[in-house]
Amino acid sequence: MFELSKKILEKVSFDKSLFCKELKKAVKWVKPDEKTLLKVWCLSTFGNEYQKEILEIFSGIS
Repeated sequence: MFELSKKILEKVSFDKSLFCKELKKAVKWVKPDEKTLLKVWCLSTFGNEYQKEILEIFSGIS
């Protein structure tokens, strides 16, 4: 699911609300040990544009 989530996020990154919606889904789908990898990947790939949103979404999970 990690690789699929990355592909989906890349495709919807043009729209902030859609990106956030899909990132929330991705956080639920990926394995617990992949959540950190997803966070790092999101911040490195989309951090310039969506850093605040990414950090907010990941702050809500444990």
